[in-house]
Parts: sequence; C-alpha cells; structure tokens
Amino acid sequence: MKKLLCFIWFISILPLAYAQKDEPSLLKLADQFYSNKEYEKALEYYEKLYERNEAAYYSKYYPCLINVKAFKRAEKVVKRAIKTKPESLNLYLDLANVYFQTGDAKEGEAQYKKAIKSLSGSTVQCVNLGQAFMDIKNYDFAIETYLKGRKMSSDYPYTYELAEAYHAKGALKEMINTYLDLLETNESELNKIQGALQRDLSKNDDSGLNNPLLKSELQKRMLNNSQSITLVEFYIWLLLQQKDFEAAFIQCKSLDKRRNEDGFRLMDLGKVAASNDAFATAQKCYDYVLNKGKDNYYYVIARIEGAITKYEKYIRQAQNAEEEKSELDKQMGSILDDYGISKQTYSLLKIYATFKARYQSNIKKATALLQEGIDSRVLEPVSKANLKLDLADLLLASGDVWEASLLYSQVEKAFKYDPIGQEAKFRNAKLAFYNGDFTWSKAQLEVLKGATSKLISNDAMDLSLVISDALAEDTIETPLILFAQADLLILQNKFNSALSKFDSIVKYFPEHTLSDNILMRKAEIAFKQGQFELAKSLYSEVIEKHGDEIFGDDAFFRIAEIYHYKLGDLEKAKLQYKDFILKYTGSVYGVEASKRYRLLRGDQIK
Repeated sequence: MKKLLCFIWFISILPLAYAQKDEPSLLKLADQFYSNKEYEKALEYYEKLYERNEAAYYSKYYPCLINVKAFKRAEKVVKRAIKTKPESLNLYLDLANVYFQTGDAKEGEAQYKKAIKSLSGSTVQCVNLGQAFMDIKNYDFAIETYLKGRKMSSDYPYTYELAEAYHAKGALKEMINTYLDLLETNESELNKIQGALQRDLSKNDDSGLNNPLLKSELQKRMLNNSQSITLVEFYIWLLLQQKDFEAAFIQCKSLDKRRNEDGFRLMDLGKVAASNDAFATAQKCYDYVLNKGKDNYYYVIARIEGAITKYEKYIRQAQNAEEEKSELDKQMGSILDDYGISKQTYSLLKIYATFKARYQSNIKKATALLQEGIDSRVLEPVSKANLKLDLADLLLASGDVWEASLLYSQVEKAFKYDPIGQEAKFRNAKLAFYNGDFTWSKAQLEVLKGATSKLISNDAMDLSLVISDALAEDTIETPLILFAQADLLILQNKFNSALSKFDSIVKYFPEHTLSDNILMRKAEIAFKQGQFELAKSLYSEVIEKHGDEIFGDDAFFRIAEIYHYKLGDLEKAKLQYKDFILKYTGSVYGVEASKRYRLLRGDQIK
C-alpha cells in the first residue's frame, strides 16, 4: 500500500516537474515576441506562464491583454490581482486603464479616486502611487496623492515629489512655493533646493533662473519673515545667478551690518563680480571692507584684490588714460612697500612686474621686482619658478638670450614632470627657434606634443608644424629664418622691424606655407598697437583663406575677444562665441568660448 501511494505521488508531480523545466524556454520566447511588439504571439506564452505564477508574470501578461484589446479578460485579471494584493494601489490604475480603453471614463476616474482613498499612510505606498500617476502624465492626481500623503504623515513632507509634479504640470508658482515652504521649516535644505530650482527652471524655458516668478515669491517671503537670514542668503544667491551684482552688493552689505560681520560676504562677492567683469561692483565690495579699518581680518586681502581688480579692468579697456595708469602704479607699489613679498602678495607682485614692463616700458624695475621675488625666502618653489619664467621672458625681450635660456633650463630641470617644467621646456624650444636652431627646437617640440597641459601640447604641435611645413616645401631656410627673427622682434615690441621682415617673406617667397602664420602675427601686432579693426580684418582674412587649417580656430576666437573686450559689442561677441562653439568643436578654446558665451547670455557660471 505504501509503495502504491509513493508511485501515485510520483506520477502526480511529473507534469509540474516538466512544467518547471520548460519555463525558461517559454519565457525566452514570450520576452522575444514582447520586445518585438508581437503581442498576440507573446500572449500565448505569457498565458501559460501566468497560470503557473500569477504574481511573477502579471506585469507582462496584462499589457499583452491590453494591446490585443482583450479588455474583459484584462479586467478579470486586474481585479483578481487587487483581491490578492490589495496594498498594491498601482493596480487600480491598471483597472482604470481598462475602463478608459473601453470608453468608460467615469469608471476609470473612479478607480483613480479609489486608489487615493485606499492610501494607508505608508510613505513607500504613497510615493509609488504618485509616481505611477506621474508615469501616465496625470499630474493632478499625482499632486492629490502627495498632498494626502502629507496629511496622513507628519514625518515626510513629499516636497520634492510635489515640486516635480507641479513642474511637470507647468504650475511654476506652486512649485516654487513648495520649495520655499520647505526652506522655511528646514534651512539645512538650502543647497539642495537651490540646485533643484536651478535644474527645474532651466528645463522650463530659456529664462531659467531669470524667471521673475522666483524673485517675486522670494521677496514676498522676505517681507513676511524679515528675521530669516536664510531667505536673504537665498536671495543673494539668486541675484548672483541673474548677474545682478549691484543688487547683490546692497543685500550683502545690509546683511553684514545687520549681523556685525567682518565683510566675508563682500570678499566672496568681489571675487565673483570681478570674474564676471563687473569690476565696478567688485571695487565697491573691497572698498567697503577697507572702510572697516586696518584691524579687520580681510583688510590686507581687500587692498590686494582691489588693486588686482583695478588692473584687470585697466587691461580690458580699449583706451587707457595716463592718470589712471599712474594711479594704478602708485596703488600696487604702495601695497608691496607696506607688506613686502609674501605668499599673500605674490599674485600682485607678478602682475605689478608685468604692468611695469608692458604698460610703462620700465624693464629695469620689472626685472628688479621679479628678482626680489625669486630671492625671497618666503615664497613656494613653484611660485619662484613662475617668476623665473617671467624674468626669462623679459631678458629675452631685452636681448639677453643666454641668461633667458639658463633660467628656462633651471625651471625645466627642477620641475621636469610638472606642467610648469613643460612650459619652461616649450619656451626654451621657442628660444632655439628664434635663434634658427630648427632641428633642436623641433626635437624638443616633438616631446612636448605629449605634454600634460593641452595648451602646451597644442602650442608645441603648432610650432612643430610651422618648422616641418616650411622646411618640407623648400630646402632654403631663409623664409623660416626671417619669420623666426620677426617673431622675436614682436616679443621685443619692435613691431615695424617685424612687419618689414614679414613683408620681405611675402614679397620674395609668395604663396609660401608661412602665409597664414604671417597673417596671424600681423593681426597680433595690430592688436598690441590698439588697431582693433585692422586686427579683426586680418583675423578675418585668416579665416577666409585658411579657415580649415591650424589657425582657423585661433583667428575666430580672437575676433570674438576683440568684440567682447576691445570694441564692447557684446551682442556680436556672443554670436561669435556661439558660432565658434558650433564650428570648432575640438578646439583648445572650446571650454573658454562656451563659458564666455553662457556668461554673455546670462547663465550661471560656477
């Protein structure tokens, strides 16, 4: 009897064993037909699988029924699933879909309401149902879901879910106030809310954070809650994104006085304003800190940054008044006299030496400043190395080629594997080029093509090509020798002599491969002499004749800079940067062009 019962049991489980064995092959076929949208064929297999395990195969079986319009069967399947798993409220949306498909919109909406009514207070359940409504783009019911969830539980406010739903619906005012409600109850969410608003408003339209709604709603909150520092900080942040630096200055100054601070907000604002070319506001920030007196923590830094800001403004101007130059000279010199050379004054020292050499032609004073920094015991080795490179450039411009080469070599040896060492190597290679030692120069440039710095690598590649192309075209080195000599004359500010040599190449060696290089150098000379229209015309000629060659992107970018900084035509500059980004996608100037374009367009730049 016992053996008989065992045999009967064995026979009874055979179908189940075979069914489990063929399940993977059935599923593979079903999934293949499903992915190919062959729902009738897929349904044949999913039906068998569903009969074996309803919970596991419902998610594919139900869509197949809908797609083949088997609505009666779909209704029974969903109702059965709801009965089996009533806590899964998303199933009500599936049932509603069946009714909508059959034209019964009233019953479909009733299922939506039933789903919301069935919420138990579980955060996971509420978020899942809300997301299910979002997935079918029914934003009103998603909002209703989250609002009910908020009422049922004080632990979780559903802020970000609600904001997403309002944004998707296009209800920007409600979205903004949802975020601001959270901010007033939880100030630690400030950075997260700022990021969310920046993302959401940028998705909405081109105005992004310039959308007036956010500013308006924030100002209302500030009036109603005048004691909130966080709201004011939020407002300052918004003004910065909108590039309203003057208004940001007023708010920072007010907050500094109100809280009896030391001016740190104004120092930060000064940096941001200066980096966005808002030099007047940056100067106001530093002057405000200076007025706090010499005992203020930021007093010395404010003096230094104020002078640097004035210098940056000065070199960007198309015309520079002599009295302005004299005042700037006095200001920078006074700071260095008062505080000497230190890590804090290093940047100013470097700028001041450049100013004396370039804008006052006082090479002797510039050299003395740089040498004093190099001899200092307080500066870091890399800072001293940078000063050595600047000094070497001055010596080279003065004709002291041997001493310049020695300084370049010292930096190269001390920082062999660092970018500054590679920069020194490049300048030494260029010095050899000026001297007509093209073989040695090219050998060094070939090494530098693999430099860490993309800028050095590109410069090395450009100069290497100049040498290769010039010597490949003709065994006579004369044109290249004349070109190298003219290049050195530009460095020495002997522009007429340089132009004379360039003209000689054009006259005696017409159609030479150096023609695009000569145009670029002539444009550079015109720029240095303040002849910006001529420079623009020469750069345009480069683009017209050699736009697809190595200097095409350089010339295009330089024209944008002339419009931007010298002619003050910001609209043309913006268009030129935009065209540059589209035309020269792989250019070394691509990142900078993109940044400047977005700044001129009014975007936030971190």
